[in-house]
Amino acid sequence: MNWNRLDSIETLDKIIEESKTNPVVIFKHSTSCSISAMALNRLERSWKENEMNEVKAYYLDLISYRDISNAVAEKFRVMHQSPQVLLIKNGECVYDESHMGISYQNLKSGVAA
Repeated sequence: MNWNRLDSIETLDKIIEESKTNPVVIFKHSTSCSISAMALNRLERSWKENEMNEVKAYYLDLISYRDISNAVAEKFRVMHQSPQVLLIKNGECVYDESHMGISYQNLKSGVAA
């Protein structure tokens, strides 16, 4: 799985534009949380490039970039969670899930919808 870093407001604006042509995934990760590490590991192990080749995935270290995490919550009108995955299409969050509810299959279904 190839992660792109979400570490600036400019990148967040770029994600919104990119999502108008291809789905974008944002994974908000707390580097100090074992549940977050487990959810990240499960997603990475399940991810199949041939099924998700049109999806661009972004990784947000929310401890280092808490202001960006807050901006994500505000722009996409989702309550902050950690860990959290968001699926962005056409500039809108169409799916979000947190903690052990993060599922590759559900994310893949959201991409296909």
